[in-house]
Amino acid sequence: MNTAARPDASTQVPRDPATMAPLPDRKTGARHFEAEYRVRTGDVDQQMRVRLDSVARYLQDVANDNIEATDFGDTDPFWIVRRTIIDVIVPFSWPASITAQRWCGALSTRWTNMRVRLTADHETNRFNPDPRPAGLIETEAFWINVNDLGMPSRLSDDAFEMLSSMTDEHRLRWKSMNPQTAPAAEILDVEDRPHVLRSTDFDPFKHLNNAAYLEAIEDELVEHPDLIDGPHRVVIEYLRPIVPGTPITLRRVREPNQLLVWMMVPADDDSPDELRVAATVSVTRAAFTDDAV
Repeated sequence: MNTAARPDASTQVPRDPATMAPLPDRKTGARHFEAEYRVRTGDVDQQMRVRLDSVARYLQDVANDNIEATDFGDTDPFWIVRRTIIDVIVPFSWPASITAQRWCGALSTRWTNMRVRLTADHETNRFNPDPRPAGLIETEAFWINVNDLGMPSRLSDDAFEMLSSMTDEHRLRWKSMNPQTAPAAEILDVEDRPHVLRSTDFDPFKHLNNAAYLEAIEDELVEHPDLIDGPHRVVIEYLRPIVPGTPITLRRVREPNQLLVWMMVPADDDSPDELRVAATVSVTRAAFTDDAV
């Protein structure tokens, strides 16, 4: 069994979930964008659970639909995601209808925290006949507004006015949530694992699709079902771009309540064996309480 672990923790005993504060709610009376989607069989795993990469696709879809419903396509068309937080509170499964509500939770002049609340109205059919409670997934993504050269750029006046009306937090700053430095491979019990990317994982701008990162994490979670059999938080932070033809190496550490993954790429063409971190991911068993610190 390919279980990632620390050298001194070959046998892991699950402990109580980590206590976490929920993501901030929408400001009273603030406007938001809303869209409807369907859970399809291509969105779920063999237990009919909606996968994390599918959640990432819903987030991309609602972001694109939100931009198309505004003038941002003309004034602020280019955005990149620096981090996504996914709080799976009540898991989604197939079949279901999804409602996505999107609003700005915080911003500065060049970036925003965009909140998306996903709720699922579960249905039954011959393949999944048992009633299930309504699903709830809360998310937050740190979006950076960039120009056509990919450099951080100030929001247009109209965009800033619209987004700032949704929140009282106008001094958003970046602070990493995941450990950015990977442990040395030689101190771990589990060897690094290569992850093969496909041409379909890349968009027209030669960027690795956000959902493709989480497809790699789904491969890891097959060995760690205890982390996702109840509420859990996923945090993915993007540190460097991954372009077509780049080999990916996954380095993993399993804690009692958490899986940490570093997605690594060659430092440069002249040093293919020297790796640097392109993205970090944490998956944590979580209990969400209002008074969590």
